[in-house]
Amino acid sequence: MGFFKSLKEGLKKTRDGIMGQIDALFKRFTKVDEELFEELEELLIAGDVGMLTAEKICDTLRGKVKQTGTTDPKEVRNLLIETIAEMLEGDMSLKLDTKPSVILVIGVNGVGKTTTIGKMCARFRKEGKKCVIAAADTFRAAAIEQLEVWAERAKCDLVKHTEGSDPAAVVFDGISAAKARKADILICDTAGRLHNKKHLMDELAKINRVIDREAPDSSREVLLVLDATTGQNAINQARAFKDAAGLTGIILTKLDGTARGGVVLAIKEELGVPVKYIGVGERIEDLQPFNPKAFAAALFDNADRMGVENKLFGTEEDDDDDDFDDDDFDDDDFDDDDEE
Repeated sequence: MGFFKSLKEGLKKTRDGIMGQIDALFKRFTKVDEELFEELEELLIAGDVGMLTAEKICDTLRGKVKQTGTTDPKEVRNLLIETIAEMLEGDMSLKLDTKPSVILVIGVNGVGKTTTIGKMCARFRKEGKKCVIAAADTFRAAAIEQLEVWAERAKCDLVKHTEGSDPAAVVFDGISAAKARKADILICDTAGRLHNKKHLMDELAKINRVIDREAPDSSREVLLVLDATTGQNAINQARAFKDAAGLTGIILTKLDGTARGGVVLAIKEELGVPVKYIGVGERIEDLQPFNPKAFAAALFDNADRMGVENKLFGTEEDDDDDDFDDDDFDDDDFDDDDEE
């Protein structure tokens, strides 16, 4: 299954839910009037797009309708897809220009953080990059054990200490290992305890001081993993982490398990933090770099209108890569609920 087909399948619940109601709205109306915009705004809010973002979308649509002279509700639907894609545009690339580059991964328990790290490592390895993982969430022994499983699956080196160790010391050893082993990327799992934000800020500040000292010229990403099924609560988490951690990007998981895919828009618009990866399934290739145009098209099942093709927005899975076995990443035998 190609990239875009996988994305469409992963967004099926969202498309069948609120976005399906929006499609029905455009079919029901025979003219473009204020009542249409009001109902559209209500549906967008119900789809976890958020009130401010829904208002902005509708205001933008009103302007486009006035500019183009559109009188056909079906054409407004096309303008809506274009507007969503435009609002999501930005720099979604990871800044990994140095060797090693450092990625700090944060997020509360249960959002899919460990699985995401494993899938990222496997993805980087398939791209020919060598990764080292630092198990710097020392608050829970389970976090370290889970990373061991994923490091083995992704064929990556793991640096760990015992439970309760200083997370910054783990990152220090991780940097040393990444340099010694000539790794391209060091991925650091960090604790995400929002009930004590001061402790989180202090811990991350200490980790960053170690990176500043030991790898001062390294590229650095701070990625927050969020569970899309939590809807507006995911935005609240992102807002709190943004204040505490200086986020450079979001990874939104479990989009295939919810009708709340509109939360992507709210995160981008309300927080100004780019979504860099999305998870739309359990398979390793279902963690994909985020592409606004492909996402908007898949949201409304409108690939032809947006000109989306696999070769443009992603790659077909490589069945000939013998060193990359999807069976090694079967989530059925490793449940993220263990992170709770």
